[in-house]
Amino acid sequence: EAMMDMDIKSKPVQPHWYERYVQPCVAELLGSTLFIFIGCLSVVEDAEGTGRLQPALAHGLALGLTVAILGDI
Repeated sequence: EAMMDMDIKSKPVQPHWYERYVQPCVAELLGSTLFIFIGCLSVVEDAEGTGRLQPALAHGLALGLTVAILGDI
């Protein structure tokens, strides 16, 4: 009886339409919004003497955070 169960092949499961189309678009929108929002705020709140370092680090942090949170989508 155990051999009969192994002969049956299951069909590959297709991802739901939400996971296939909507979720990547929402992740892209959220990631881009976070990246632009943090980048613009780092330029607006530019402290004296930091030069280009503060916006560069803020953009790098925003990108790293976005990849860490939304990377598996």
